[in-house]
Amino acid sequence: MIIRLYDENPNPKDLLKVVEILLDGGVIIYPTDTIYGIGCDITKPKAVERVARIKNVKPGKADFSFIFYDLSNISDYCKPIPNSIFKLMKKNLPGPFTFILNANSNIPKLFRSTKKSIGIRVPNNNIIREIVRELGNPILSTSVHDDDAIIEYTTDPELIHEKYGDLVDLVIDGGFGGNIPSTVVDCIGNEPVIIRMGKEELID
Repeated sequence: MIIRLYDENPNPKDLLKVVEILLDGGVIIYPTDTIYGIGCDITKPKAVERVARIKNVKPGKADFSFIFYDLSNISDYCKPIPNSIFKLMKKNLPGPFTFILNANSNIPKLFRSTKKSIGIRVPNNNIIREIVRELGNPILSTSVHDDDAIIEYTTDPELIHEKYGDLVDLVIDGGFGGNIPSTVVDCIGNEPVIIRMGKEELID
């Protein structure tokens, strides 16, 4: 199934349909402020395992991120965050950044044995943020990669649907996506370190 949603004003009825799919343990593909992502409700273990199978990785070893609506409840999943790091995140989010933080014991059991860190995303995209807000907890996120040797990420939602339509429950067409990923900032140590330069530079 594929549905069209608009970043400026996503249809509330369609948003609720997406949330129902997630609550039922569904897997969706959705737009962000960078590239398209594959994800599910983080509290649904079988859905997490499906995402891992699609990506051909083990859930505990995968570099999945969690998408939040805003920063108000990241402390539910992270160990205490230094003020300097929180201020940095507040300056740059919503935006095309992934912040790596120390995870606490609230992260799902599937990740707990091997994951001591968590990637935090608050994309500047109303579609996925409103879905997360309606859902009430974060969405697991990983990138939609392309098999093409030159183009790393598929940007056309119709082509994404052709390729992944049988593997996921829903593809959200939010228009053409980008092909530059988020900038990844490791905040585990004393100072933040950019470990992947992506779409934008950090504002200090």
